[in-house]
Amino acid sequence: MPYDPTLARLANATLLVPFESYHAPRWVLEGLADGISGVCLFHNNLDTPEQVTALNAALSEAADTPLISLDEEGGDVTRIGQARGSDYPGNAALGAVDDPDLTRDTHRSMGDRLAALGFNLDLAPSVDVNVADDNPVIGTRSFGSDAELVARHAAAAVIGLQAAGVAACAKHFPGHGATSQDSHHTLPRVEADADLLHRRELLPFRAAVEAGVQSILTAHIELPGLGGEGPATLAPHILNDLLRDELGFRGTVVSDAMDMDGVSGRIGIPEASVLAVAAGVDLLCLGRRVYEDQIELIRAALVTAVREGRLPGQRLEEAAERNARLRTWIRETSARRAAAPADEPVGLAGARRAVRVDGDLPPLSDPFVVEVDAPAGMAVGEVPWGLAPWFPGSERVAPDAAQADRLIAGARGRDLVVVVRDAHRYPEARALVSRLLDARPGAVVVEMGLPIWRPDCGAYVSTYGAAHVNGLSAAELLGGAVGAPAPGVS
Repeated sequence: MPYDPTLARLANATLLVPFESYHAPRWVLEGLADGISGVCLFHNNLDTPEQVTALNAALSEAADTPLISLDEEGGDVTRIGQARGSDYPGNAALGAVDDPDLTRDTHRSMGDRLAALGFNLDLAPSVDVNVADDNPVIGTRSFGSDAELVARHAAAAVIGLQAAGVAACAKHFPGHGATSQDSHHTLPRVEADADLLHRRELLPFRAAVEAGVQSILTAHIELPGLGGEGPATLAPHILNDLLRDELGFRGTVVSDAMDMDGVSGRIGIPEASVLAVAAGVDLLCLGRRVYEDQIELIRAALVTAVREGRLPGQRLEEAAERNARLRTWIRETSARRAAAPADEPVGLAGARRAVRVDGDLPPLSDPFVVEVDAPAGMAVGEVPWGLAPWFPGSERVAPDAAQADRLIAGARGRDLVVVVRDAHRYPEARALVSRLLDARPGAVVVEMGLPIWRPDCGAYVSTYGAAHVNGLSAAELLGGAVGAPAPGVS
C-alpha cells in the first residue's frame, strides 16, 4: 500500500502521544513537526521544575503550539506534585467547602503554575457526580454527589484554569460517578435511565460547556439508558447526538486513554482508535506506555480505514480542524493573558477550610500515629500521603487485624491517632481500626478519603483528600510539627 503523506498527516493530527524519558525523543520531535497534535506527560517525564520547563520548551519549538498536556487535577491525582503530594486540595475538599470562588481561584493558581512550566492543556477537571460509595476510580476526584453542586464547581474550575491560558478538559463524559468498576481494567456499566442521566450525570457537563470549556474527555463506560452497547468513547449517538447536538459543544473531544481495557481490551488499540475517531473523537489520548512502534500501527490503521471506507476522510479533516482551533485558542489566549505568579497559599487555605472534626479533639500529647495503608488507584499512582511528614515515628501498616495487639502495646501511655484512606472500601482496614478502637475508644481517626465509614471514636477528622495540603491541614489540628497556623484559621 503506497504511503499517502496527506492522509498520514491527518491521522497524526488525532494523536496525543506519550514517551518514556525526561527528554523529548527524536521521534516525538519529528512527529510533532509532521503533524502530531501533541503529547501527554506523566510522572516518568517530570523531575525538577527546571527540567520540566526545558522539556516543554523543546517540545514547543518542534511545531507551532503543540498541545502539551497532563492529568493535573490537584488533590489525589497530581503529576507535578508526584514527589510529595499536591499543593492544591482535590475536588472533594473544594466541594465540601462549596465556595465556587475558592474553586475558581484554586484552579487559576494551578493553571498559572502549569503555564509557567510550559503546559497548555490540562486533562481536568473531573466533573463526575460520585454517587457510588464503592467507586474505585472517581471518589475524591469528584466535587460531590449532588449534581447541582458539581455543576457550579465544574464551571468555576473551567473558568479558573482557562483564565491562566491553559485549556480545560471536563471529564469523564457522560459521567463516571455511578460506576463500581474501574475502566482501566474492564467496561463498567451504569444502570440508570435516560431521565436520571440527564438530570444527574449531564448537568455538570452542561455547566462546563456554558463556561466555555475547550475540550471534553470521554469515558470508557457503557450506558444502556442512552441506547446502544459498548463504551461511550465508541458511540456516535453519545458523542454527536448528545454532546454536540443537545449540549451544543463545539470544542475538541478527547478520548480517555486508549490503552485502557474498557475500550481496547478486546479489540486492540489500533482498531479502538479507528472506531473512536469514527464515532466523533477528535484527539486520541493514547495512554501511558503506547510508544513509537504502536503509534505507527495506530496511524496505519486510521489511514487504512479511510482507504477502505470504514472511516470517512472528512471525519479526519474535521478532527484535525478542531484540534487546530484548540491550538489557536491556546496561542491567542496565552498571548493576551497577564502573567501571574502561582498563588500557592490558596491551596493550603482551601484544605484548611475543608477539614471537618466530629467529636471532641483534645490536645494530644506525644501521639502514636498509625497509618493504615490503602492501594493507589491507576489514575492516582504512587503519591505520598498520610501524616508522617509532621509526626516523625509514624508507622505505616498493612490492613491486617492481626497487627492490632502489637500496635495497642506500642501506643501504651500515648494518644492514639489512626489514619485511613477510603476505609469504607476496605473491610480489612475497617477490621483493624475496629480492633484498635475496642482497646482505645478515645482514639482519633483521620479519614483522608471520603468520610463514609464513621466508627465510634474520640474524634473523627475528615480531610476529603490525601494531598500534601490536606495532610498538613490535619496535622495542624493535631499538633504536628508544622509551626503556628496562619492567622485567621478557624
